[in-house]
Amino acid sequence: MPQHEPKTCPRCQVAFECRVGDIGNCQCQGLSLSAEEMAFIEERYADCLCRQCLTDLKNKYILFREKFLFNK
Repeated sequence: MPQHEPKTCPRCQVAFECRVGDIGNCQCQGLSLSAEEMAFIEERYADCLCRQCLTDLKNKYILFREKFLFNK
């Protein structure tokens, strides 16, 4: 039986359902993160984030990378 766990996003405090036992139907399914983006997020948060925050942080990482890493 798939496990569904109610969670609260540690970044925005929105409630969502983590479906670690049914990853194909989880709210984060289809969101593609590179290893660098994952590391960027994992440095800041220890638990699951809602899809909106994952998307926001992915975009922040892209802006950070473009501003600080590629403009040297």
